This record gives sequence, structure tokens and C-alpha cells, in this order.
Amino acid sequence: MVKRLYPKQPVVGVGAIIICDGKILLEKRKGEPGKGKWSIPGGLVELGESVEDTVVREVKEETGLDVEKPEHIDVVDNITRDANGEIKYHFVILDYFVKLKGGTLSVGSDAGELKWVSLNEVEKYDLTKTFREFLKRNYEKLSTLNSKA
Repeated sequence: MVKRLYPKQPVVGVGAIIICDGKILLEKRKGEPGKGKWSIPGGLVELGESVEDTVVREVKEETGLDVEKPEHIDVVDNITRDANGEIKYHFVILDYFVKLKGGTLSVGSDAGELKWVSLNEVEKYDLTKTFREFLKRNYEKLSTLNSKA
């Protein structure tokens, strides 16, 4: 099991960008870091698993949706220090745009809530710091994407 809290090295994770008709699928985080804030579906890479396979698996687990053709968009560093300056969390997150294949939207065990949000409304939500930074860097590109086949 990967040690998330006070790790000895960075932990690798993925995020999934799913956009349909100008709306992005957001997930309310159920756990730390960022508990209660909005971000995108995702999770940690398991030993022996490719990052592309991780994206597909995590989307299925958290949203019930089947996706394919992950396309790398960005890399996000999420480093959180405690009051003493010790590294409490250190994630390196690879964000991928994915195409929808099927499935039925349903909230999985890791997600608190799922919501389709218009791209021009996303910044009004209580987003995780890292997703807000990702959104600012990639907004123009995201507005051209569509996950529908």
C-alpha cells in the first residue's frame, strides 16, 4: 500500500478530463487531501499498471462510466506541508482527456458527489487548489474538447 500521508517519495496519480457539450464532469472529494472540494475523477497508479490503464480504471470505479483513448494534457504537482514545514502530501498527478465509451453515471465509493458543470461556471465552485491552477493553465484547450465519440 502506498503511503499517502507523510510519504518518503512522491506518489503518482491520474486525473480524468471528461467533457460533453461544454460541460466537465466534476467530483466532490470524499477524502483528503482536498476533502469536500471539487476536482476531477482520478486516483493512484497501482504497481505494474500503466497511467493510461489507471485513468480508465479510476473513472469506472468513481463514476460508472467507461472511457477510452486517454490523451495526456498536463502534469500537476500537489505538495502540502504541515505547520512544522514537513511534507504531509506529495502527489504528482498526470491529467488525461478521455473519450466516453459507455456506462451509466453513478457515484462510486471514492466520490462524494458527481456533477456536470458548464466550463464557464467551474471557477464558481470550491475547487481544489491544484485543479483551479490546472483549469487556469488549460481553459482554452478544454473549451475545444468533447468526450463524446
